[in-house]
Amino acid sequence: MEQILALAKKVAEEAEVFTVTSENTPIQFETNRLKHAQTHQSTMVALRVVRRGRMGYATATRLDDVETLVNMAAETAEFGMKAQFEFPSLSEHPKVEVFDSEVGNVPLDKMVGLGEEMIAALRAHTPELLCDARIGRGTSSVSIMNTRGGQASYQQTHFSLMVSGTLIRGTDMLFVGESESSCHPVLETGAVIGMVKLQLERAREIAPISTASLPVIFTPSGVVSALIEPLMTGFNGKTVLQGASPLGKRLGEAAVDSKISLWDDPTIAYRPTSRPCDEEGVPSQRTPLFEQGSIANFLYDLQTAAQAGRRSTGNAGRGRGLPSPSPSAFIFASGDVSFEQMVSEVKEGLVVEDLMGAGQGNVLGGDFSGNVLLGYKIENGRITGRVKNAMVSGNVYQLLKNVAAVGSDGRWVGGVHTPSLFFPAVSVAAK
Repeated sequence: MEQILALAKKVAEEAEVFTVTSENTPIQFETNRLKHAQTHQSTMVALRVVRRGRMGYATATRLDDVETLVNMAAETAEFGMKAQFEFPSLSEHPKVEVFDSEVGNVPLDKMVGLGEEMIAALRAHTPELLCDARIGRGTSSVSIMNTRGGQASYQQTHFSLMVSGTLIRGTDMLFVGESESSCHPVLETGAVIGMVKLQLERAREIAPISTASLPVIFTPSGVVSALIEPLMTGFNGKTVLQGASPLGKRLGEAAVDSKISLWDDPTIAYRPTSRPCDEEGVPSQRTPLFEQGSIANFLYDLQTAAQAGRRSTGNAGRGRGLPSPSPSAFIFASGDVSFEQMVSEVKEGLVVEDLMGAGQGNVLGGDFSGNVLLGYKIENGRITGRVKNAMVSGNVYQLLKNVAAVGSDGRWVGGVHTPSLFFPAVSVAAK
């Protein structure tokens, strides 16, 4: 990295090098059988330069031709956007535990056994179920260094379990599934198996539902499938700068129900989306977004923060391109109402476990609309069966203005921690 920076300083005023090396081992099952078990490694190095006030950028997957990398970055600066930020100098980062050496010690046959265990347990419950499963482990090493003296490096591990099932009976298809992930080894399958069995039990019967505005409970998985994408877009500092976010001009205002608090936090120990700094080397922090319904902050990287006249919130993420604002872990504050209490208060309504295609609406405006891939009918305070051929639609910001209850059942679904959310009136369409 020092060699790349030294060469870059000869052709540019400022430069930053970002490298990530990773080793991943996925174990894949399809239709109840082991499909493959393999390990693959990858390396990526990204060079960002500021030359004559403009940004240049280049990436490579090898480190044996740094001159070409530097020349490519310098050449792209001629057409790059104006750099309105300064690279961070050397600073202290919070200590965030995201590495567990035991992940790399889990043998392949143990990982295969976890997949077999989940599939066997679910097929013992429902013999016709066709199961897919994925068990993965991995280690990555991240390093960042720039010409202003800023630098950071850390190692991270991850381990995940996922199982999904398809039940086909004539023309009827039922989809169920659950996953769990951590920076620790996840060697107990009981929670994942238990959730899928619960889905199968609730979906045992088919119950008709009306086309109407009905009370709807979104489980944690339902919240993620329906509501999170519009919120991530709305709090993105780049979207705010472009004037496309409905929240952009309302900083400090009450925008949703006071029961709702939401923040982004990459400092939680042993979560796969946690980290001591973002991918520009800015220290990680907990950033409030909704505070009891009021808009508290937006998420920024260095460039968008400079354009907005604000400070980076440590939310720079990278794909294969330039850094841009991205959330690390969205976390909703849990409430004190159990899922069972919510259901007991509904005379006729719907539980949404999973929506398909919810992001096809006007996401920038907060709209969502999707087919209920997995959902349950509520009648007289109890779940009576699975709904078919139903669609749910609405606007996330309008729904969040009137929340009947926030659940006490908060859990992680990927990079989001959320409880169930109960809304008194949501548009439901049924065939």
